Amino acid sequence: MDQNPIRYQTVRFIGKLLHPLTESNLITIPEYREIIAQLKHLADKGTPLPTVIPKLVDQTEAATMLGISLANFKRLEREGYFPFKRKMVGTSVRYRNTDLTRYILSHDDMEE
Repeated sequence: MDQNPIRYQTVRFIGKLLHPLTESNLITIPEYREIIAQLKHLADKGTPLPTVIPKLVDQTEAATMLGISLANFKRLEREGYFPFKRKMVGTSVRYRNTDLTRYILSHDDMEE
């Protein structure tokens, strides 16, 4: 028997139920995305997304989190490979660690 508390089909069904609520602005798009991300992770891994204390990280830290070199990170970002966007703090480039964590978790299955 499947150990996960929720099936992927259920996640898709809930997504279809919630989608009209986003169009009528009863649920915001970020809320919808968070709900679906949590449910997908629950269906895939059997646990909710890990809690990460939000903070901004620089390019070196972002590259380290992704396990790639700084040069490779800069190249991939320049080519628009990553779904997350940079945040400017004065003249410094920063990224949300939560965006990086979501990206890493969403690409776990692609590596296996």
